[in-house]
Amino acid sequence: MRFGLIWSEVGNGLRRNLSMVVSVILVTFISLTFVGTAALLQLQIGQMKTYWYDRAQVAVYMCTQTDNCQGGAATEQTIAAVEKQLESPELAPYIQKFYFQDQKQGYEQFKQQFKGNQIADYVTPDMIPQTFWVNLKNPNQSDVLSETLSGSPGVQSVVDQRSYLDQIFRILSTASYTALGIAALMLVAAVLLIATTIRLSAFSRRREIGIMRLVGASNRFIQTPFIIEGVIAALIGAVLSAVVITVIVQVFVRGALQNSIQSINFVSMEQAWPVIPLIIVIGVALAAISANFAIKRYLRV
Repeated sequence: MRFGLIWSEVGNGLRRNLSMVVSVILVTFISLTFVGTAALLQLQIGQMKTYWYDRAQVAVYMCTQTDNCQGGAATEQTIAAVEKQLESPELAPYIQKFYFQDQKQGYEQFKQQFKGNQIADYVTPDMIPQTFWVNLKNPNQSDVLSETLSGSPGVQSVVDQRSYLDQIFRILSTASYTALGIAALMLVAAVLLIATTIRLSAFSRRREIGIMRLVGASNRFIQTPFIIEGVIAALIGAVLSAVVITVIVQVFVRGALQNSIQSINFVSMEQAWPVIPLIIVIGVALAAISANFAIKRYLRV
């Protein structure tokens, strides 16, 4: 009978404050969707770092006629000298492989990369530097290559591609943290809204609460229906958020994005699964805590 009475009170409370319950569901849904999206973005960043950092190359750019190099444009002799250095006993232990790209090959790659962009119309082959592309056994040891070759005759610069990747990952991380910040603000709004809903529900049933106290009902028995109301509303919002995140991964990420950008290995549903119970637990826990706090304060008043 006590169990049936509690659920009867829960049903009455949800019906009486339907508009507020819907508001709690929507705010919880939006905030947890932001939390899940930020978590997925962090997973994607970690996966991309593991993949691209291992494949990042060090580019040894040779001087062109347009560069302000002290010795002028690179010659066959300076190119051969750099190649000899790369094959030397000092550098060879650090290098997995390397290859040379002349200006014609670099120009063809540039045109392919910037196809449809007006900048391709203003670039000529002599403006593209001849380049040694070096794969290191340990990408973290690129400083050895830079210190050895920088300043060598005919060398314009030594660039670790990971510096470009760091900029991209920094932008992605900023977007992720921004989404997490918005999610935190939305969760605070959800907590305050749940607390307000519970107190309004308790106020609308103040007569029933007074009768329960007169017949000797415990505070825990009185509080339980209100806590369950908040948990149910948050749980519905969390489940909706989980459904949306699943659709995002399956349809948008693994579907449209994966088909259009096949060079990137996007997060899979197996990797995203831990995020779903996480957001559900966050939603339910925050709802239970805020509802319990709100009804306790109301009963003390």
